Amino acid sequence: MESGDRYGVAGYGSGGDGAVPPPPAHAPSVGPPPPGASLRAAAAALLNLTGLGLGYALLGLWGRAAVCWAATAVLLWVALPADPDGVPAGVLVGYLLVLVVAAVDGGRIARRSAVGGAWRPGLAVGLGVVLLAVPAGGAVVYGSARDEAREQMLLERLESGDERVATASGQPFEAAKGEYGKALDVYRALGEDHPGSRAAKLVPDRLEAYYDAVSAPYAKKRHCEAVAPLTYLRTLPDSVDKKVLGELAAWPDTPLAESLYACGVSRLGGAGSGSGGGGGTELGELLRTFPESASARRVAPAIDERIKDQVTALKGAEPCTATEVLRGLGATASRLPDDSVKKLSADADEGVVDGVYACGVDQFKDGKFGAARTTLTDFARTYKSDGRVRQARNIAVAAEIADDRPAAGKRLPPSKRPGGARMELVISNDAPNTVEVLYTGPVTGTVTLRACAGCERYSASEGPRRACKASGRNYPKARLQLPAGEYHFLYKHGTGAAARVDSYSSGTRVQPGYTYTSCTYVIERSPFDLDLPLLPDPIQPVVSPWGAGSSR
Repeated sequence: MESGDRYGVAGYGSGGDGAVPPPPAHAPSVGPPPPGASLRAAAAALLNLTGLGLGYALLGLWGRAAVCWAATAVLLWVALPADPDGVPAGVLVGYLLVLVVAAVDGGRIARRSAVGGAWRPGLAVGLGVVLLAVPAGGAVVYGSARDEAREQMLLERLESGDERVATASGQPFEAAKGEYGKALDVYRALGEDHPGSRAAKLVPDRLEAYYDAVSAPYAKKRHCEAVAPLTYLRTLPDSVDKKVLGELAAWPDTPLAESLYACGVSRLGGAGSGSGGGGGTELGELLRTFPESASARRVAPAIDERIKDQVTALKGAEPCTATEVLRGLGATASRLPDDSVKKLSADADEGVVDGVYACGVDQFKDGKFGAARTTLTDFARTYKSDGRVRQARNIAVAAEIADDRPAAGKRLPPSKRPGGARMELVISNDAPNTVEVLYTGPVTGTVTLRACAGCERYSASEGPRRACKASGRNYPKARLQLPAGEYHFLYKHGTGAAARVDSYSSGTRVQPGYTYTSCTYVIERSPFDLDLPLLPDPIQPVVSPWGAGSSR
């Protein structure tokens, strides 16, 4: 009997007629398996491993085959279309468990069952082996689709980084820095985490565009604006793999050095030089960070040239401006970390000395008498050993007089004392307070008269008549030897006993051959605090060409 035939079991009829009952549909659960059982089991197991439930179908177990079909359908529903993350691990493990159970179960049943028909176990095994290529090929195709989906996802990420760069490039760097940082995170992740992807191969080109966008101010020669973004680019190797950056890792050094130089030089001598401004911040950073660069070697010549230009400008129309620039240049040079630059501060300081004097003179000529007085007074106090101190003081005195009497500022006091005869001017003080007398003309100077003990204030009508004429009274006096010429005087009364006493200015001409006297006194104000007019100065050559008074 062939292995594919069903087995019959002889039975014994009770009727004794020798009838044989039909064989059972399946092999008995006990006893040896039918012939060819192993081959049938292998065929059923292989056919069930295909996920198509064919092992159960050949055994006629359609319900169990339907379970396999449902499991495969669920897998396909979850897996398709292909996702970059693939099939969830839980679903895949569950499906494989169903296949294994189906294979074991199908093999077990086929081993104990005699399958009828033309079914040949050997052919079934071959078919099972062939059909296993279906899920295996499907897995390969699915893996390829999943890889493509992953590539598309990575390309979309790359595109999102490109969009951030495009958005940021239209904004100032400080406002766009966050967007640039997010775009860089995208490029860095693609280059470092997915080095073999198509997107990663595009990252170098994208990084070049990224560097171009960030450093756009440098390309446009806006060097001060370029310092911050170039400094940012220079720090990227600290956070991005140098293999990803390639040659870009070192690229910012030269542009940054050039921008620091150009920006610093453009600000030389400007506002804030003493606190790191005026180019000091940028040039200091250049000398510390790139001390051997070509840009660093240009710093000292640039500052030296700028100092010389401003020294020349002291003779021009704006000496005050040139002085401030020189002051800034000196402050900047003194703070830079390079000895060849530091020593240039001495040249700037020397120029400042000349500049302060030139500025005060220019202010006087422009009628800015208050400013001229302040500038030249400070000059005399600061540079006591300078040969121009005496003249600076004279101009300051003339400026103070001119501030009250503009005619005194028509010309600068002579720098040299004139020769020739001198006329004596005796100034007496008939005021209960000290008086400082400032005068300018062919000669300039000041004298101070102490307070007159026992002297009183006069009414407006009494002053010219009684001042300096009390017999027996010793009035404080000052004697001046004056060359002939036009003079302007300012009488500055102190406070104390004569509080609220006004200063008083006057002018007169000193002529050869005369002796002059002047008397200063105080006139009471009216009870209603009205300024009373002063009487004209009496001109009396030989005796007294003028009188001087003040009101209270």
